This record gives sequence, C-alpha cells and structure tokens, in this order.
Amino acid sequence: MPSKAPAISFRPVEASDLDLLGRWMERPHWREWWGEPQTELGHIRDMVEGRDTTRPFLFLVDGKPAGYIQYWFIGHHQNEIWVKDNPWLMELPSDAIGVDLSIGDAGDLSKGLGSAALKSFVSMLREEGFQTIIIDPDPANGRAVRAYQKAGFRPIRELEGKTGDVLLMRFAPDAASHGSADA
Repeated sequence: MPSKAPAISFRPVEASDLDLLGRWMERPHWREWWGEPQTELGHIRDMVEGRDTTRPFLFLVDGKPAGYIQYWFIGHHQNEIWVKDNPWLMELPSDAIGVDLSIGDAGDLSKGLGSAALKSFVSMLREEGFQTIIIDPDPANGRAVRAYQKAGFRPIRELEGKTGDVLLMRFAPDAASHGSADA
C-alpha cells in the first residue's frame, strides 16, 4: 500500500518564528546558499514588521514547521537600486513575483519535500491571481534546480546568459504536465 503524501500547509512568519529561522540559517545547507544568518534574519524581521514587501511563510508538513518560503514582487524591484546589479528584472512583467525556499533540516533534503512544497505554494499563488512566477537559484545548486524543474519551473531561454550568477526559471504549467524543457 503506498504511503500517504504529507499534508503541506503554509502560514505567515511571525516574530516568534525568528529564533527557529535563525537556527535553520546557521546550518551548513543554508549557509552554502544564503547570506550571513544575522543579515538574512534581519531581512525577514523587516518583512514581518512591514518594512519590506516580501511575504515570508513557514511551510509545514503534517502541521510541523519544515522549511521557509517567500514571495517577492518583481515590480517593487524594478528600480535603479536593484536594476543596476540585476538588469534582467526589467525583462519581466511588473506584476510577476519571485519565490525562494529552503528546507529546515538537512535530513529532509532530496526527499521531494521542496518540490512538493513549491507545487503547493505555486497553486496557492495562482489561486490568488499571480500568473508569472519565477525562481532564481544559483545554477551550481543542482539539487534546487532539479527540485524546481520537478515542480514545473523551466529556464527562461531568452534570458540565459543575461542573469549573472542566477538561473532564472519561470513556472510553466504546460511544461510541468508535458515534461517539456522549454518555457
């Protein structure tokens, strides 16, 4: 008998979650791809306290915190400060959103949890009316790239080679259901 898929849900990050996030950020699998933990935690604190428009969430598996996921507004980053270092932002629709995620415990890596959480999160975002959803992993993070592909994201071919140190990927629902590599 096949095992039951875990129930994935999301809830906004609250100030009381910052200690948990801080502990996760100190772990090697986070440190490899995220910045300095105290700096990153400060960014999330700004989000929770309304100084940043990015929307932070914990994702829960069967009701227990298992990772972090957020979405940010492309249009809010299409300004001189951001575009100077990331000119590719101007190639995207202003109503697009970007998504980022990390698994809390290293023991949960490579088990399909990231793909499942991302699929559920994208479904929620699409129900809220967001049509263009991107993700921008480091191309050297093969585990993340594979997980994002499994969740329906495909490289944006017309921007390849123009995005610096990120692989810009777009959610492509048709590609996800047909296994296509083009978006």
